[in-house]
Amino acid sequence: MDLDMAQLRAFVCAAEELHFGRAARTLSLSQQALSKRIARLESLLGAELFQRAGNGVRLTGTGRHFLPPARQALAAADAAVEAALGKARPLRVDVWGHLYAPMRTLARVAGRAGELVPGHGRDLPSVTAALLHGDIDAAFGRVHPPLRAGLSHRLVRLEPVDAVVSTDHPRAAEPELRPEQLRGSVLWAPGALDRLDFLRQFADRFDIPDRGAGVNLGLTHFLREVAGDPRRFSLLPADVPLPEVPGLRSVPLVGPTPLYAWSLLWRTGNPHPGLHALASVCAAEAGRSRWLEYDPARDWLPEPPPAPE
Repeated sequence: MDLDMAQLRAFVCAAEELHFGRAARTLSLSQQALSKRIARLESLLGAELFQRAGNGVRLTGTGRHFLPPARQALAAADAAVEAALGKARPLRVDVWGHLYAPMRTLARVAGRAGELVPGHGRDLPSVTAALLHGDIDAAFGRVHPPLRAGLSHRLVRLEPVDAVVSTDHPRAAEPELRPEQLRGSVLWAPGALDRLDFLRQFADRFDIPDRGAGVNLGLTHFLREVAGDPRRFSLLPADVPLPEVPGLRSVPLVGPTPLYAWSLLWRTGNPHPGLHALASVCAAEAGRSRWLEYDPARDWLPEPPPAPE
């Protein structure tokens, strides 16, 4: 039985989106063309791969079993094309969590990890979809469960976090603060907290009921909003270079110190040789710069880093 790669790609994309319309847009096809490719594949296999479910579709048992090796077959086909051309393409790496400046960490290792093409993902779900679709090879940001099947990751860096407050905040003059001393202040976020897992878990863990949100128009705009109200505070990694915003102060947090976890994320089975190089360089830099130091008696993580799959 010879599998058609175009049909296989249509199936994998539809299986990841669980929606024929979105999958068709991702592949730049009409929905009719995508449906025909999947129908031909089902006819060849002699089994249904999808069932209609409301506005989308769901995988049948056969479809669930077929998906992992189908992904591997596509990865192998892409690798074969690269080998035939005689040159591996650059590693495509997205980052997310832009307010916390992930490029600072990636820049520390990029020059030693081969040729990289950086991109800018929106958030973890959008980057996850891009990885599973094969649009990118790796991603760098904060990983938190649940993580979709077919992905692997490695913890790269644990970064101490400071409180950022207006110079008119009641505790702005303190040399350091415990998280509970921020009760009574308003945790200000650059968007809805249900999409900002780290800030939400911090507020829940340290019993900070007063929460507010603006619109994410970049770090400078966000910090101006914090500086403009003495009741507000937010959290930023301690060594993020702050823009020139008048009336702003960064105060270290202790007892415990919150840590922001950065991870490298990739699709399991991706054969690109740059993945191993990037992961190895990240591990070496983490050891040299002591990026992974963690003392549960002194530090706080929202949850233990999820075990790599």
